[in-house]
Order: sequence, then structure tokens, then C-alpha cells
Amino acid sequence: MKTLPTAPTLYYMGLMSGTSLDGIDAALIAITPTAPPRLVATHAEPMPEALHSALLTLCNAEQVSFAQLALAENAFCHLQAQAINTLLAQQDLSPSQISAIGSHGQTIEHAPDGHSGGPAYTLQLDNPSLLAELTGCTVVADFRRRDLAAGGQAAPLAPAFHQALFGRQTVEQLILNLGGIANVTWLPRHADQPALGFDTGPANVLLDAWFAKHYPSRFDQNGTWAKSGQVDSALLVRFLTEPFFRQPPPRSTGRELFHLTWLKQHLTGTESPEDVQATLAELTAISVAEGIKHLLPDNQPATLIACGGGAHNAYLMARLAHHLPNATFTSPSAYGWPEDWIEAGAFAWFAHQRLHHLPGNLPSVTGASGLRVLGGIYSR
Repeated sequence: MKTLPTAPTLYYMGLMSGTSLDGIDAALIAITPTAPPRLVATHAEPMPEALHSALLTLCNAEQVSFAQLALAENAFCHLQAQAINTLLAQQDLSPSQISAIGSHGQTIEHAPDGHSGGPAYTLQLDNPSLLAELTGCTVVADFRRRDLAAGGQAAPLAPAFHQALFGRQTVEQLILNLGGIANVTWLPRHADQPALGFDTGPANVLLDAWFAKHYPSRFDQNGTWAKSGQVDSALLVRFLTEPFFRQPPPRSTGRELFHLTWLKQHLTGTESPEDVQATLAELTAISVAEGIKHLLPDNQPATLIACGGGAHNAYLMARLAHHLPNATFTSPSAYGWPEDWIEAGAFAWFAHQRLHHLPGNLPSVTGASGLRVLGGIYSR
């Protein structure tokens, strides 16, 4: 059995399954008191087609049965455990060497402003009790609802981790996460200014859905199909009439707003599929750029660290560079964190925060009434 360095280094694992529903990311991180969190090892567990389809159905359903929820939750939890146990075996580690697993769960619906005058809610499919049984590890879960209870949006949460990971530099820093939904974090160089962040709109969620409708695959590799089309300016204008894009921060969104039905409502039926894909990429680029201009209204130079699956989309990144000419794009790999592992690492860090009774939210981002310790503990 591998011997890990002695305290004060602590080891945590984070689990993340995002809006894109492409799989479960598991990250092993090391935390010491005097350095930023360090990524140790990773494992990606692909999402089986049956589970992908079941979760997608739940996300888009008007009504579901308890049996449907239980079946999907059980399958999802076993896939999480498989990801954790595979990573433990690959690293020759025992569960007792892991302080805790931070489990985000799978978001089914996110409604921080409620519906039709009802209460705010956010629903993540998860079973931390079963996950603790299947892995032998302490599990921390249900991170979002405490921020929601404190009047916040419960999202995005990652900016708090971005602040811990990237710190404050001598230049303005922007961290852009291009997952299913795009969100941006601003880390000002002046310590007296709070970090800010919010969701800017769709990233991969619509690109993937439209691509999967036309091809037997889940995503447009490198944005090749989008690049083959032309931006439909009239369609783009219709997309941008969505009120969300004019909503001031704090704001967050998800698949409950941006989905295929939303997309089809804006189509006339005469558009070519590849032009729609190109226009969706342009929508992401413009909505991100407008969000960043809200944070940096003078369009001042800044370092932009791009992460998430969309960071591998060459066409999308080219369109972002076009709309943000004063930004210097860089990879989080320069900090020891490849693009795909920031979010899973974040939830490992949130588990550390919970076990040490430290806050995990940023009120300046979510709009909560104050700092809060997030998540519930399910002991091994």
C-alpha cells in the first residue's frame, strides 16, 4: 500500500458530473496549510448511454415518479463509486487515507428564483449515504442548498475555489469555465475588492444537444462542424432576446432554461444545421464577452484562464479571442491543473472546507447574506 506524506497534508477526492452529462470526473487533491490545492491524480468514468438517457429525461420532465428517481439515483451512485474505487486502486490507496469525498451529484433542476411565485430550489440527484457504503470513505454532499437558504443563487460555487487556487496576481484574472453552462470569475488584483462571478449563459449544453441530434456522437470535436457553417445574424438576434442575458448578477442558470425546445422556438425551419451550430458557438462567445465587459467595463487587459470541456473547442476559443481582443488566454495547466479537472477538484476542496468548518461560498458571487459552511457530512 502506498505511503502518503504525513500531516499536515490532507487528501480529498472530488466528484463532478456537469450539465453535459458526459460522465463522472473524479479528482484526488492534496491540501496543505501553506500552498494552493494540488492536483494529484484523476479518473474519468464515462456515462453509459442508458444512464445518460435516463438523466436527460429527468432533466426535461414535467413530472417524474419516485421509482424513476430512485432507479436513476442508484445507477448514478454506483457509477460514482466505480470512479472513486478505480482511482483509489490506480493510486494504490485505501479509503482510510482519504479525508473525505466531495460529491456534487447530478443537477436535475436549478431554480434559484423559484417558479410561478414558488420557493427557490435546486435539486441534485445524489445518495451520499450509499456512496459512503460503497467506497468506505466519508462523504460530504448537498453543497448548494445552504447558500440558497441564505438568500443566494447557490451557483456558481466554483469562484471560491478559483480564489483559493489561483490567488491574486499583479494583473486582473478571469477564470472562464466552459462546461454545459459558461460562468466567469473575476479575481481583482487589489485585495480590497471582492471576487465576482456569475453564469453568462449556455456553453456546451446547446452545442452538444444540437450536434447529437444530427450525429451519433455527443459533441462537436474541436468545433469542426460549427466552423463549417456560417453565423446566422438574424437567428443570433433572436437568441439574444432571451431575458436571462439582460439579468444583472447575481445570476445562474442551467438546462431547465437552455435546452433543445428553447433552441427550436427560435428557428424558422429554413436554417441549415451547420449554420445553427455556428450561431450557437457565436452566442456563447458573445454572451461570455458581454459578461466579462460587465466585470471590466473599460475593456482593460486581463489574463483569461479557460477551463472545462469547451476549452478544447478550437472554433469556440477562436471566436472568444475575436470578441475579447484585450484578453491574454492561458491554460490552468500552467498552475498544475489541466482544463478538465477544475470542477471536480473544487468539490474535493469544498469537502475540506466543510470538515474544517470553513465557508465555501462567496456572497459577492451568489448574493447570499453572508459566508456559509456548505454541505452535510456522511461518515465512513
